[in-house]
Amino acid sequence: MTRSATDGAAPKGRSRRNFAGSRPVMDDVARLAGVSKQTVSRVLNDNPAVRAETREAVLDAMRSLGYRPSRSARSLASGRTRMLGVISFDAARYGPASTLTAINTAAQEAGYLVSSIALDTAGKDTVVRAVDRLSAEGADGVIAIAPQRRVGRALAEARLDTPLVTLDNALGDGTPMVSADSRAGARAATAHLLGLGHATVWHIAGPTGWTSAEQRLASWRETLEAAGAEVPEPLLGDWSADSGYALGRGLARRPEVTAVFASNDQMALGVLRACHEAGRRVPDEVSVVGYDDIPEAAHLLPPLTTVRTDFTELGTRSLRLLLDRLDGTGGPRTDPVVPVRLVVRDSTAPAPAPR
Repeated sequence: MTRSATDGAAPKGRSRRNFAGSRPVMDDVARLAGVSKQTVSRVLNDNPAVRAETREAVLDAMRSLGYRPSRSARSLASGRTRMLGVISFDAARYGPASTLTAINTAAQEAGYLVSSIALDTAGKDTVVRAVDRLSAEGADGVIAIAPQRRVGRALAEARLDTPLVTLDNALGDGTPMVSADSRAGARAATAHLLGLGHATVWHIAGPTGWTSAEQRLASWRETLEAAGAEVPEPLLGDWSADSGYALGRGLARRPEVTAVFASNDQMALGVLRACHEAGRRVPDEVSVVGYDDIPEAAHLLPPLTTVRTDFTELGTRSLRLLLDRLDGTGGPRTDPVVPVRLVVRDSTAPAPAPR
């Protein structure tokens, strides 16, 4: 295979110089590949105008020399740092942590680094300082894992100049958003329990102000109303197993409670313990459904029926959407709404016969 004169590539078999003893630079790569320094820069920045054989020659030279392009070199060549920022809240929880891992993986595959900031508070000043810090580091764009309404308000009020994508929080100003379909998930969970013959479904909701909790609560209520079922007073948890246990103890003492839908798996876990201590057998006397499908859900006793959220897909789509904004490609390449799926296990069963 030969290199075209236009590309400036060297013929196959060209002898390679030994650059041992010093760290290779872009000039060394260009010399070994038989191309110009500008062509090497185009390859580093994925310029589509570079011919496939030329690109391979440059990459082969980089591998041979052990060349690792610096962020500053990429920045000078493209006007970008190829670094993205992520702001997250309540980052220790399973959902945000899994989403952040997915963003990091997808960014790495796309040739970007990620600088992340985990915030404990969501005030406007805190959010602005976080974005200012990421901007100072040269972030090309920012993803905000922003599941709380007040986080969205802070982001909207900050009026950021940096390209932004949010997760699970519509800012109302046209900022792109990616979200899991919480309404569909809650509808599936509630309909599943009603379909098993339970007269109604009690709900342990997530805390007030969380978009996913509010959407699941609303969809649970709408599903019961559409079925003509009684709508019990919802109970507010805080996402923790402790809150699920405390609320579950009250539910377990009420014989009319035969079906419980918790807004996440940790709270469902607390309900399972409360039922066990009260002598209410799951699922023979009480059916329990959680949400998220944490890795441990399939190993609980009994294995937990739950709604699976694909946090990997959630993080990947948010990264793609941000790159679409940076590339100016117009609309997103993927649907910003990530579907969810009900996973039926042994914690749900037909309603017990009336005593």
